[in-house]
Amino acid sequence: MTLGEREIPGADGSHFNRPTDVAILKDGSFYVSDGYRNTRVVKFSAKGKFQYEWGKKGNGPGEFNLPHGIATDNQGRVYVCDRSNARVQIFDPMGKYISEWKDPQMGRPYGISIGINGDVFVVDGGDQPQDFPDRGGAVRMTQSGKILDSFGSFGNYDGQFRLAHDVAVDKNGAVYVIDTWGMRVQKFTRLN
Repeated sequence: MTLGEREIPGADGSHFNRPTDVAILKDGSFYVSDGYRNTRVVKFSAKGKFQYEWGKKGNGPGEFNLPHGIATDNQGRVYVCDRSNARVQIFDPMGKYISEWKDPQMGRPYGISIGINGDVFVVDGGDQPQDFPDRGGAVRMTQSGKILDSFGSFGNYDGQFRLAHDVAVDKNGAVYVIDTWGMRVQKFTRLN
């Protein structure tokens, strides 16, 4: 399936403006965070039919400043990394605002993934200033937003990230962190 048209930007049911992530549900329907120039989340059916969207530019509840990572939990809640507002917003399946998480230890969330046991993993890409080091790392949280632990730091060595950009959790609980500037993916075990 292909949605959108290459190099044809837009903010409608068949175009994007640099989408950032996708979250696929068990029934095959999916959410797309469309964040680098647009500020919205779009829901599609399993066949790719536009269903609805939500979000606009801002820092209030349900507003975004670069929606980036997106994930869903087993209750249907939608978690969106609102990157430039340094928070994760949580919505019901229809896009109704539920709550948000904002914590200095979580930093500026770039990517989010939910493990098989319900733990939520968020990676912090930081602010990327001219002078290093900036913060960079990951946190493991409960679905209520309580931080359980953190791992990683800024750098190029094992367990460090130059720009943690996304995260995924496999069925065995291993956590994979994509490090864009470090040009690698690192696998972490025994975090779930």
